[in-house]
Amino acid sequence: MKLPKMCSKSPVSVEVVKDKRYAWCSCGLSDEQPFCNGAHRGYDFVPKIFSESKDKTIYLCNCKKTSNPPYCDGAHHKI
Repeated sequence: MKLPKMCSKSPVSVEVVKDKRYAWCSCGLSDEQPFCNGAHRGYDFVPKIFSESKDKTIYLCNCKKTSNPPYCDGAHHKI
């Protein structure tokens, strides 16, 4: 697999907690979208680790085409 698997054509709204570390799935194979569950093992994909500076709602890319991982940048509108 060279390209990530698209999970949906819309972002996922997530309530994040300040300073908590999250692992966004970059391969699209995780059963826990948009988060990594280790399904990328054996592929060249690695999760994107991130945290936020405050509690808030964010929108994570689920089409896996964003140019600003893990955040949705509207790339799903071009698919």
